[in-house]
Amino acid sequence: MGAGNGTTPEPAGGGHAEHGRAWRWVRVAALGVVLLVAFAVVPAAVLAVSSVGFDRSRYAPPPPSGPVPTSTVGAARPAHDPRKPTAVVLVGNHGANVADALVPFDILATTGAFNVYTVAPERRPVPLLGGLDLVPDLSLAELSAMLGGAAPDVTVVPEMPDTDPGTGADDAPVTAWLRDVAGQGLVLGVCTGARLVAEAGLVDGRPATSPWYRLAGLEENHPAVRWQRGLRYVDDGDVVTTGGLLSSVDGTLRVVERLAGPAAAAAAAADVGWRHYSPAAPATLPANAVTPTNGAVHVLNLGFRSGTTTIGILLAGGVGELELASAFDPYAEGKVARTLSLAADPRGVRSRHGLTFVPRAGLDAVGGVDRLLVPGPGGGAEVTAALTAAGSVGIPAARLHAQTGFAFDGALQDMARATDAPTAQWTAKILEYPAEDFRVTGRSWPWGPTLGALALGLTGLAVALAATVLVRRRRAAPAQRGRTRG
Repeated sequence: MGAGNGTTPEPAGGGHAEHGRAWRWVRVAALGVVLLVAFAVVPAAVLAVSSVGFDRSRYAPPPPSGPVPTSTVGAARPAHDPRKPTAVVLVGNHGANVADALVPFDILATTGAFNVYTVAPERRPVPLLGGLDLVPDLSLAELSAMLGGAAPDVTVVPEMPDTDPGTGADDAPVTAWLRDVAGQGLVLGVCTGARLVAEAGLVDGRPATSPWYRLAGLEENHPAVRWQRGLRYVDDGDVVTTGGLLSSVDGTLRVVERLAGPAAAAAAAADVGWRHYSPAAPATLPANAVTPTNGAVHVLNLGFRSGTTTIGILLAGGVGELELASAFDPYAEGKVARTLSLAADPRGVRSRHGLTFVPRAGLDAVGGVDRLLVPGPGGGAEVTAALTAAGSVGIPAARLHAQTGFAFDGALQDMARATDAPTAQWTAKILEYPAEDFRVTGRSWPWGPTLGALALGLTGLAVALAATVLVRRRRAAPAQRGRTRG
């Protein structure tokens, strides 16, 4: 019949064969998708858990210890000199970024031209990024009483964590004080502290800047602000805002320049080892962006290294504030390790310019860390005791500031040696460390986290393959039993 109408008869079973081959390809493709998902799901789950855990650890509150230790509260504060302008570094009740707070404090205090204090809504220990617990010099009420209700001449606003995102409830005391009091003086918004300055309404319709990796979100949330890119700071009269982290050096020097003169600013830059002081005008920043390489480094460290390494950092009396910041901040920003503050005296230590820090552990905890870092060039009894404790249990120790220079130089070099060069380079980019000065040596890639992620992926793949084989065997069993009975 088929030949009579001019068509070529289809071979018997040909349609079924084509359909069978197509179905097999569909099953192979489906199996490939399943295996690909299985390879990714375990590392993705570990990444998610590690990310949440590390994020919570960044500003983990200090352990409950009752009132501030008497030994630290009773220590004499620098005498207030009414002839000098007063500068305050504002921290929230839930803390602040360690570099944003301590770098400007150190530079301002170094000049000797200011009364410099740390202040918070309440005077109790607050965590700086990475677990460095600061006892603020004054509460806002105490500051008001000291200044007779007047605004300080300079208010530094660092990044602060909002533990109730979306509501601004944790920021309310800070933004209200910025709007009602601090705004009457000069406000220096450091790094993501620009968010709080914007929320206080101090830069609506005005130019401002912030870290390159935060600007898109700030533009969306605060469209009334004229956000600027490519500058280390923007000076708009009574408000100065800076880019990320180490751009705070430039912004603070600009404030010193305006209130104490260019010579004082140049001397402060030299004192802290900052080779990039740009008098009267902000230095430009290179274009920054997340690339596949540094994005991969970030994910690998966050997911497969940050939760596995703990670094002990010694707090010794007289250590510089900038040196402390350089010990804690890179490891937190680079998602490399968790940091634990240690001290010989659990009651607390006083820094070079009189800040009070309370450690989270004593030297007996050295045996529980993976490395020990000693900030500052000093070599007193506390340092000797810590190095001896580390040596007795075989814990590697490093002096971050054995050589002179800017404090972050040694910290980033240590990171490159202890981890790898790409991690240090990515961290330097986040810190806005001047690229022309950045030369580090270390491993060429974060192979440890890479192999860890690969092993987790292969584990998921092996489980999926085993499950596939088991399912096929169970499906084949009835047919096999039928053939046996036949």
